[in-house]
Amino acid sequence: MNHVFQKCGIALLSAVAFAASAGTPQPRSLQDTIAAEDLALFDSFNHCADPVQLQAHADHFAPDVEFYHDTGGVTWTREAMIENTRKHACGNYTRKLVDGTFRVHPIKDFGAISQGTHRFCRVETGACEGEAEFTMVWRQHDGHWQVTRVLSYGHRPNPAAP
Repeated sequence: MNHVFQKCGIALLSAVAFAASAGTPQPRSLQDTIAAEDLALFDSFNHCADPVQLQAHADHFAPDVEFYHDTGGVTWTREAMIENTRKHACGNYTRKLVDGTFRVHPIKDFGAISQGTHRFCRVETGACEGEAEFTMVWRQHDGHWQVTRVLSYGHRPNPAAP
């Protein structure tokens, strides 16, 4: 009989431990964390015609961000980069990540590098005519992630566009 109570007790303790751990948030992987950051960054980009969203977009970047664009040149500050975004992208283009292209690589004691392919779509028609590669360097500081370097390159027509 004692043996039955021991088995029941162990089963009950295991169930309680499992239930407690199921309610405890588990740390996300670096891939999941940076994917969520990328999603938030480009959700604000996609709505940046709204000044509140443009500011939210700006907040994802370090003040001294360097942005290298193969057809647009280089900007050396968040202020200059956001001004270009406001003038040329907001209300004109949205960004879509190409499925299966997003990769994340850790940078020891600093943050991460994200890479992938994205498409830019015209707001007025929804047509995704352009495509490019991107690489972003993310810095984690005090639990907060910001982009310090951006490379946007290989701009070309979208091969999937009609």
